[in-house]
Amino acid sequence: MEYRLFFIGAAMGLFAWFSRGWQHIGGPETPFKSALWHGFFFFLAGSSATMVLAMSFESRARFISVAAHILSVGEVYPALAAGLVLGALGFWRAFSKGESVESRRRFLTEDLEWADTVFSAAFMASLLMMFVLQAFKIPSGSMEKTLLIGDHLFVNKFLYGLRVPFSGRRVLPLKPVSRGDVVVFRFPVDDVRELHCGSVQYGKDFIKRVIGLPGETIQVSQGRVFIDGKLLAEEPYAQWTDAYRQPESVHSKEVSPERYQELWQTHVLDKELQDIQKDYFGPVKVPEHAYFAMGDNRDHSCDSRYWGPVEEKYLKGKGWFIYWPPSRIASVR
Repeated sequence: MEYRLFFIGAAMGLFAWFSRGWQHIGGPETPFKSALWHGFFFFLAGSSATMVLAMSFESRARFISVAAHILSVGEVYPALAAGLVLGALGFWRAFSKGESVESRRRFLTEDLEWADTVFSAAFMASLLMMFVLQAFKIPSGSMEKTLLIGDHLFVNKFLYGLRVPFSGRRVLPLKPVSRGDVVVFRFPVDDVRELHCGSVQYGKDFIKRVIGLPGETIQVSQGRVFIDGKLLAEEPYAQWTDAYRQPESVHSKEVSPERYQELWQTHVLDKELQDIQKDYFGPVKVPEHAYFAMGDNRDHSCDSRYWGPVEEKYLKGKGWFIYWPPSRIASVR
């Protein structure tokens, strides 16, 4: 979302810059030029507004070329359609009323003021969401009882360091990622067609709790977590709602430890073994610059047991506090 707002702000900023330069030399000389520029502004406004609305209804099925990490086809087509319709309306509006120099200058000034406003709002919002704070809504019950479906929370995006845009690097961290931190991250795969937990997860934001740190060996046995061979006993946040503990999968035993680690680390364990069991997993070693994440609702969470480690480059920030609904206002622990 933050990258889309950034590009919307940048487009409006460029429009305002060119408009200001044109304004200094007297503005459009003909009704046709005035109409083209006014129509172009309406195109930008219409497509931008449609993309903002589409942010809550993202299509995850297929992505295109340079926009692969930013826009889905499901967002591009409606945005272009809305832009073209509003662009035609803007062209007609300016062309039909652009006979006088004063009218053409008025249209240019009007567009410039709106472009400046959108540029400031979108650009500042994108910077805020990239580096400081972002709102997040809980979509599933995998973190119950810590976080419930429908909870709205703020995510602290600078605690682990400022993220360099379009890269996985972070600078100036205030603290390292610690065991027990509730973190938000982009689902850790780059193939837009991969299926995990029953559907395509590419580009989605997940929220889980960090259980394993880089270099640690993680194993789950009878639903309980072992780190470097020792039971992780202190887990006041975790809950188990299924009384039945599944037996260990025979398919897991048929895979060598080296192959098991490779499959898990490359995010294909759930595809290769098919019948991964939540109660028996590993052991695996968490790679450097990566983490093992689990949901607090252990029996109903699609997490690192299925799709692998969360590499640092996918990390977005730490859950800060719940701000909605009012009855749930509290810090995230």
